[in-house]
Amino acid sequence: MAQISIVQAHSLSQEQARAAAQQVADKLAGDYQLACKWDGDVLKFGRSGVEGALTLQGQRAEMAITLGFPMSAFSAAIETKVADKMRKVFA
Repeated sequence: MAQISIVQAHSLSQEQARAAAQQVADKLAGDYQLACKWDGDVLKFGRSGVEGALTLQGQRAEMAITLGFPMSAFSAAIETKVADKMRKVFA
């Protein structure tokens, strides 16, 4: 299993940060066929072999992803793609 952790600082309002997080989730859902669901300020997502959460905390967005064995081979590419998307939408 592989763990991915990304922290992105931002200066967005809570509403704007939530919209930005949703954009990241929509991209992940489309690319990796993930189901996404909000639980307060935490956007949880997953499917077989992938689970994670994007947590909004003040002026930070924290992404934590756990990849099962088959997906762990792609962890570097996934981390790069997600970090780039987060940097763009939370800018």
